[in-house]
Amino acid sequence: MSGASVLFDAPGPRARVRNHVISAVTVVVVAAVAWVVYSRLNDKGQLTAAKWEPFLTADLWRTYVLPGVQGTITAAVVSIVLALVLGFVLGVGRLSTHTGIRWVCSVIVEFFRAVPVLIMMIFAYFLYATYDVFPSKHLALAGVITGLTLYNGAVIAEIVRAGVHSLPRGQGEAASALGLTSGQTMRSILLPQAITSMLPVLISQVVVVLKDTAIGYQITFVEMVRQGTNVGSSYGNYIPALIVIALLMITVNFALSWFAVWLERRLRKSKRGPAPLEPGAVEQEGAPGAKVV
Repeated sequence: MSGASVLFDAPGPRARVRNHVISAVTVVVVAAVAWVVYSRLNDKGQLTAAKWEPFLTADLWRTYVLPGVQGTITAAVVSIVLALVLGFVLGVGRLSTHTGIRWVCSVIVEFFRAVPVLIMMIFAYFLYATYDVFPSKHLALAGVITGLTLYNGAVIAEIVRAGVHSLPRGQGEAASALGLTSGQTMRSILLPQAITSMLPVLISQVVVVLKDTAIGYQITFVEMVRQGTNVGSSYGNYIPALIVIALLMITVNFALSWFAVWLERRLRKSKRGPAPLEPGAVEQEGAPGAKVV
């Protein structure tokens, strides 16, 4: 069989010319739209040097930007750690041979996957406020962490389940033949191999956690996006402020992605375990068209 793609026919001469023309037209249209946007913003004075000057002062960064960065990173790091712990516990529980444990974990996972993150944040925020669980200055942070932990813990549980199921069945059978219990098999044989398979999807979910901290804006949590709007309100430079915040978020996400690639390469030097799962490989078990993992 030739090297041609099995998904579609290789384009012929006329199709290649048509594709080139469409690509050129697309580039021209995008450039024209970008020019119109730039012209409108420039006419409104949103791109003048005066709008960017506040970002050259230490006071703005100390008052607005750095507290937002600190809030985002704090909520993301704590939520990621707690979600990983919760996700592994629920994921292993869903794979348990005990029917009761398996059903309880399944109900918890499906429930928190179905509830929107914002609703969980708002519910936790008012619940903690009503019963004085946390000091008032930490209520918003606690609400954000609770919502992100519960939702992403449920998603990570599905990632764990899919990662273990992606291993060859002979792994568990061999461990059983050696006399290992199901717990020993999961802890010593299956999970260590499945982690390398799960890593790309786990890192993708970590990036989602980092970005979802911005939802905490709705419960007055001090994070990067909220602080960006505060800068725009105080200095009248919404567009430059949001551009700076976007660049900061992109930088943090790129750093996280780079670390994920580096970590995956380190873990894969031993060349053990199955191929990594794709981010779209986790589907609801039993759903129509669900992928086999």
